[in-house]
Amino acid sequence: MIEVTDSAASHLLSLLEEKDFSPGEKGLRLYVEKGGCAGMSYAMQVGAANPGDDVIEKNGARVFVDAESREYLDGVQLDYIDALNDSGFKITNPNAARSCGCGTSFEPARVGAEPEYDPATMDGEVCGGEKG
Repeated sequence: MIEVTDSAASHLLSLLEEKDFSPGEKGLRLYVEKGGCAGMSYAMQVGAANPGDDVIEKNGARVFVDAESREYLDGVQLDYIDALNDSGFKITNPNAARSCGCGTSFEPARVGAEPEYDPATMDGEVCGGEKG
């Protein structure tokens, strides 16, 4: 199950209102797709639930997760951060063996397997493997 913070729910409701969408009809679709500098990328879009989606509701805001993304997103926390230098939805994923510094890409953990990266070139602190 996904944990949606109060901050994420509040911002999602504001976003839906801004776009003149009803929270009863639309929500945030959260999914993963192949790609990104760590192997899998998080993706989000406003839309309606599809048949078979998990629907997570928090304070009237709804998040939709499709069956293919479910295994990668089980146990994640969806938060919204509003900071001077970085604002937006943020995902904390306990299922990630590593995450890219940009926060949008991750490598899924595999039971008994080592991460498929060279720690000398990609430590999860910076995007693209470049040391800063």
